Amino acid sequence: MTPDSMPPASRMIHEEGVLIDNFLLVEAGRLRETETVTLLSSGAYPCRNIAQNMADLRAMIAANEKGSQELRRMVQHYGLKVVHAYMQHVQDYAEACVRRVIERLHDGEFEYAMDHGAVIRVAVRVDKIKRSAVIDFTGTSAQLDNNFNAPTAVCLAAVLHVLRSLVNEDIPLNAGCMRPLEVIIPAGSMLNPRFPAAVAAGNVETSQCVTDALYGGTAINTMKPSPADPAPVTALTEPTSCRPV
Repeated sequence: MTPDSMPPASRMIHEEGVLIDNFLLVEAGRLRETETVTLLSSGAYPCRNIAQNMADLRAMIAANEKGSQELRRMVQHYGLKVVHAYMQHVQDYAEACVRRVIERLHDGEFEYAMDHGAVIRVAVRVDKIKRSAVIDFTGTSAQLDNNFNAPTAVCLAAVLHVLRSLVNEDIPLNAGCMRPLEVIIPAGSMLNPRFPAAVAAGNVETSQCVTDALYGGTAINTMKPSPADPAPVTALTEPTSCRPV
């Protein structure tokens, strides 16, 4: 096993790099560099290019600081009450757009069979009166003994992506898009795995299959039934050259 961004044969998350659980990165405006380097050097599969990792972290911190500065400047200019109101307006508008999409949907089901034998099942149940929907992944394969498991956040991101793509208006992605939805992802399934499941392929491969299954159960039934398109991702892993995390 070679530590990198996506080891092809990992069976436990410990084999996919350094595990970071609630680590304090910045304290009193200062990057905790020594502690961070120690963390990235730890475990059975430490990072292989820590200097690059640290450069990435500095860039992320700088981007967040710039965003924070601009947000404070906006509050100073317009006032906190106005900024809060418009933040709410953006989410309310996104919610209304998704509810209009749901009005065009019908109850549907779809099953996506993956090459390694796992199956992603999704049922979409639409409430026309409330303009809401339940997206239920019950029946999806149990947690896998490979790295094609996907954390719940990945599955929810796929749901958000699909619903946003059906909105024929220019809206930013935000939490308002999810308000009309109830998403059921059974615990212990490949889309809601229990620790220490491996998940390296979940973000790049399984996410695309979830997206296709959702289109099969939602978007396609706004037109006419047809098979979901094949997942468009081809993942090539090269342990000697992949960028470490």
